[in-house]
Amino acid sequence: MHAHADAADTAPNWPDDIFAALQRFDVRQVPYVPDAGHAKLINRVLASSTMRGIPLTTEEEGVALLAGAWAGGQRGVLLMQSSGVGNCINMLSLIPILRFPFLTLVTMRGEWGEFNPWQVPMGSTTQGVFELSGVQVLRASNPAEVPAVLEAAASQAYNALTPTAVLLSQRLIGAKVFTK
Repeated sequence: MHAHADAADTAPNWPDDIFAALQRFDVRQVPYVPDAGHAKLINRVLASSTMRGIPLTTEEEGVALLAGAWAGGQRGVLLMQSSGVGNCINMLSLIPILRFPFLTLVTMRGEWGEFNPWQVPMGSTTQGVFELSGVQVLRASNPAEVPAVLEAAASQAYNALTPTAVLLSQRLIGAKVFTK
């Protein structure tokens, strides 16, 4: 069995739009938990001479890594799936205490066409978890929205020091299905 995404079967350009925005904002460190929804972006980061992709064992490590990146004079962005947001709740408390720029890009599960019931609880509460933790939430549901949403999110996070999460909807990334 293997997974594929129904709407994402054609090569999407929105990961390239995200990569371009991250370059414009001089992002250097990109911690991530491997995820099919972020695969194209992760590959772009790993091939980049200006960004460092850093694989994580769990998402909350990425919050601390972004604090360290900022202390060392660099900007970063955390890539994760909505199922990993729950792992970050305690670590999100670092953001208001240390006042570092926090930007995360979250591929959503548990919504549009989800087949896996285990993804639904966290997917349906992701936005609320962020908001209760003091993180502003922006959402992109179609490819045309991605450039403007990323520009606004990066500006909020890096210029206004407003912790920001961008939710990349399951409709955008494509609902995963398992086939033989």
